[in-house]
Amino acid sequence: MNSLQAAFIFLVKICIDLAFFIVLLRFLFQYFRIDFYNPFSQFVLKITNPTLTPLRNRLPQIHKIDLAALLLLIVLKIAELFLVTLIATGGLPHFLSLLIWPMGEILSQTLNLFFFAILIVAILSWIAPKIHSPFTSILIQITEPLLEPARKITPNYFGIDLSPLLVLIILKFLDILVVVPMLQWAIHLSH
Repeated sequence: MNSLQAAFIFLVKICIDLAFFIVLLRFLFQYFRIDFYNPFSQFVLKITNPTLTPLRNRLPQIHKIDLAALLLLIVLKIAELFLVTLIATGGLPHFLSLLIWPMGEILSQTLNLFFFAILIVAILSWIAPKIHSPFTSILIQITEPLLEPARKITPNYFGIDLSPLLVLIILKFLDILVVVPMLQWAIHLSH
């Protein structure tokens, strides 16, 4: 791969990954019923509404799952794989790769988002426990559904909450056990 191809792959990946991250936040905000009056939530809503509103008119929401956002996440990852493969090899990815790789990427990015959100919340609780901002409020709302069950089974030693450590270990375990094999299989199919 020459430097021009690498540069174009970088541009494709950064643009699609940024859009993907914002739509993933929107999906998670909807699923966890995050405070939509929060300024950060408002930003995510305003930036995703032009794309998601037309899709929502055609795709219903099932329970707490926003099918429009989920479809957009899948389409973004399929487009990324398609464009990167086209730029890198001049060919098209294998059909099964187009099905498996986006699912693996969605799982991977979701686990990573939770991992880093929990890590940030844990660090903030140690260095600045009394600071509240719109951003930290959202981080707490996203991570609390994962941390709450872990708190029930994790002992609290000397006022130190070990539940974030347990959840971080479980998230990495799931990444290694489920996501890595999915992505490896998809990559293997495309060669």
